[in-house]
Amino acid sequence: MDEHQAHRRQLIWLNSCGDIPRESVCRLAAQLPSWFQLDRQCDLSATAVELGVPKADLAKALDYRSLIDGVVDKELERVDAIGARILTQLDDDYPEALLDLSLPPPLLYCCGRIPARPAVAIVGSRRADPLGLEVAELFGRELAACGLTVVSGLALGIDAAAHRGAMETLTGRTLAILGCGIDVMYPRNHRRLKQQIASQGALISEFPLGTPPFARHFPIRNRLIAALALGTLVVQGARRSGSLITARLAMDLGRDVYAIPGRIFDELAIGPNTLIRDGALVALLPRDIVESLPSSVQDRLVDRVPKKADRRPPVKGLPGAVLAAMQPGELIAADQLAETSGLAIDQVLGSLLELELSGWIRRHPGPAYQRRL
Repeated sequence: MDEHQAHRRQLIWLNSCGDIPRESVCRLAAQLPSWFQLDRQCDLSATAVELGVPKADLAKALDYRSLIDGVVDKELERVDAIGARILTQLDDDYPEALLDLSLPPPLLYCCGRIPARPAVAIVGSRRADPLGLEVAELFGRELAACGLTVVSGLALGIDAAAHRGAMETLTGRTLAILGCGIDVMYPRNHRRLKQQIASQGALISEFPLGTPPFARHFPIRNRLIAALALGTLVVQGARRSGSLITARLAMDLGRDVYAIPGRIFDELAIGPNTLIRDGALVALLPRDIVESLPSSVQDRLVDRVPKKADRRPPVKGLPGAVLAAMQPGELIAADQLAETSGLAIDQVLGSLLELELSGWIRRHPGPAYQRRL
């Protein structure tokens, strides 16, 4: 085994040491293999200080050295079984943008292909309202249509909407950065979405296979989202939203941060409005983001690429009148539509059913209806 391959196996082994904190794993990985051959009887305290890790973490790593072959062989077998790959810092396809981090992950587990194109992140609340979901989907779709990769975290709410929007274009690409093992189904109802993303981009995680989605993992995950993108768009988020962590990390890396402004009394608008107050760029339309990118990046983009075929039939007659009375993204009840359009309630209800079946509107609990953007 040559030196390169041995070093690569050491990174895979170290990353699999689940009871060593991620910060220590990353610090030790940056200094492999210099400490790997140390005698267990050496002055651990002095060496730990030199490496910048707690003495207990260094001691564990040295104790686990004897397990390296079994651990690595098993991990590689499990990765192969799920059709994934491991990209270490030594590999050519490891994303160069992650090296901007002070503590880049030693490796990434990857399902799919990481697109070789500029990227923008879209993040926001897991409890987004219908308008926020429509906005995230719109921005995801339009940015992907320009040739940008859309990066997000596969979470419920804004993340999922951004991923779905990006995949509505024929050549749209998206990256999902996970806060758990790449083989862990989380969120549980995103099985199909994960499969779609792997076929139209990639799923990425720095965590070993089988790692549960603990809350402490998501701020760690967020630094990858911030680093992989040229800029980060926050659509909705409360005062203590995880999306604000991602935005702050992006600012620390010198990346642009964009925010969708909202009503000042809306809890979900507090995060974006605060970011705007602190210097984030206002994004009213997707082109606001595109036009803010460096000219060298804009030159690589396209004006638009074809969307996937819109199979919705044209709207005429009573359904057309009802649709015209609906503002895109806003929720409205049937009785309100009857009053606005001047139609009888039975005519409105029949038209709403037709519009829902043809994909022009969405029905929400209440019931309330929303015109798709």
